Amino acid sequence: MFTGIVEELGEVVAIENLGDSSRFRLRGPLVTSDAKHGDSIAVNGVCLTVVETQDGEFTADVMAETLDRSSLGALTAGSRVNLERPMALGGRLGGHLVQGHVDGTGTIAERTPGEHWELVKIVLPAALARYVVEKGSITVDGVSLTVVEAGDDYFTISLIPTTLDLTTLGIKQVGDPVNLEVDVLAKYVERLLGRGSGDLKDLEDLAEIKEMDR
Repeated sequence: MFTGIVEELGEVVAIENLGDSSRFRLRGPLVTSDAKHGDSIAVNGVCLTVVETQDGEFTADVMAETLDRSSLGALTAGSRVNLERPMALGGRLGGHLVQGHVDGTGTIAERTPGEHWELVKIVLPAALARYVVEKGSITVDGVSLTVVEAGDDYFTISLIPTTLDLTTLGIKQVGDPVNLEVDVLAKYVERLLGRGSGDLKDLEDLAEIKEMDR
């Protein structure tokens, strides 16, 4: 589990194509300082498992499913990436609960600079748009952000100088893809409500039967 508070701006060192998967080697001295084989590190919001670490770098195997569902397949050697280690139980939850399981990708449509911030518009699939609400949380390339405006096929976010300076969102251009993870609580609520209507009817019927038995 992650919080969407990026710890380090890392870099892709090399990518080895393994046919149905790829092995990434990434540089991140901070996130590898206490990492070991089997640990998790979020790369642009995608939870990856560490294969090995050495000299401030780590390798991770990326399966075809991940390459298809995220923008990691578009990365090349030299690409900058957002890195975050999993949250520690008992620590502060600075962003929101993030699983590192990307739901899909969006595309940066507009960037509007302000005096001390920047407004960014991102278009996204309709299947994900229903989970995005104004003032709600969303993860963009692993960064926990608050939604400013939520449309039918887009949303906007406001980026402060710290986010622009310390994450890849400061260098992304219009047309670039970004990984999106919506709030998992919204998905659970939707599923529970979808099934709950039938369950509620069953409870009402049971109440009627008990009333008749009195």
